[in-house]
Amino acid sequence: MIEALLTEQQKKLRDEVRGFVKWVPKQLLLDMDADKVRFPREYLVELARRNLLGLRFSKEFGGRGLQWVDEIVALEEIGVLGISLSCLFSLVSIVGEAIQVFGTEEQKRKYLEPLLRGKSFCAEALTEPRGGSDFFGATTVAKKKGDFYILNGQKRFVVGADGADIFLVYARTGEGSPHKSLSAFIVERDMGVEAKYIYGLLGTRGGGAGRLVFRDVKVPEENLLLGENKGANIFYQMMIPERMTSAAGAVGIARAALEIALRYSDKRKAFDKKICEFEGVSFKIADSITKLDAARCLIYGTAAAVDSLGSTGYTRRLVSESKKFATDASWEVINDAMQVMGGIGYTNVYPIERMLRDARLMMIWTGTNEIMNLIIQHEYFREVLKPDSSLRNVEDDAQESRAEDEKIYE
Repeated sequence: MIEALLTEQQKKLRDEVRGFVKWVPKQLLLDMDADKVRFPREYLVELARRNLLGLRFSKEFGGRGLQWVDEIVALEEIGVLGISLSCLFSLVSIVGEAIQVFGTEEQKRKYLEPLLRGKSFCAEALTEPRGGSDFFGATTVAKKKGDFYILNGQKRFVVGADGADIFLVYARTGEGSPHKSLSAFIVERDMGVEAKYIYGLLGTRGGGAGRLVFRDVKVPEENLLLGENKGANIFYQMMIPERMTSAAGAVGIARAALEIALRYSDKRKAFDKKICEFEGVSFKIADSITKLDAARCLIYGTAAAVDSLGSTGYTRRLVSESKKFATDASWEVINDAMQVMGGIGYTNVYPIERMLRDARLMMIWTGTNEIMNLIIQHEYFREVLKPDSSLRNVEDDAQESRAEDEKIYE
């Protein structure tokens, strides 16, 4: 279905990314999962060499000037490699979004261009030890002192913490409402950031996830993004790349798991039949590909909406739907792929067990799927309850619709 919607340029991009995916060494994946490699610099350097980082960003700074729909094409293919590598690919898109949209010309030259050319690496510092979903409850503080801000606090679960050169950090700079007192900074590791790699993760290993500690870190005022106490504006924009990249990567890894299970079912025999001839197996395949096609359509539609409308309440709803639906579907598809394969799927003879471990995190990070539900219902209530005289009043289409004395609301 999506194949019919792709332009020739997008098909060419897809094939280009597939070529890169085939280049990635198997041993890198194994070493990352075994925690022997904690930050795969060569992977990011090769992406940059092939001009595949930050596809949406200006050619002037090393991007390709493409759109969200194009990036989704690439991300599904990168997702085949697993969630750690798709996340590291996405970090340039996420942090780069803040610099591209809100940064000064000087900030773009100093930070965005090196990221796109593989000369430096980045990470986003959102979550704090006291909480994850409660972003605006951040306690990291930045106090102005002359031409600098002094940062104190901690961030955790920062993917890329072990190898990043720069961090996008949110800190409190005011005393009022949390929505009006946070600011965003570009903080260089060499400014005094302490990174601790302390997490034994169930899956998504090798991405350098760790804790950042800021102890009187001096950040020049020119590293402030957009302006003091404007962090909320940046955060709302940033939720688009965070969640869109999660959604697209989820489809990629689930597609890979499904293809493995399908091929296995076409070879494995039981009761003198290939197991794909049993409805208990083949119907799982049918349900799985339907879920993935539905997720693709939602994600591509959302990408087109963001390309056209930017960040609005409507697109925030669609982005949240995409992240929730795609990551839920991915978990279900990979779980069913393991069920199709039976006991062998639970071993490391096949990569399904690693994919299942990877997939579990996607329903938690970049906003839990429960938070996605909160955003979806909030934005939809606002849309529907807004008066619109152009719509038919379907409520009047009941025979006794005028029986106002029966319509009791309180």
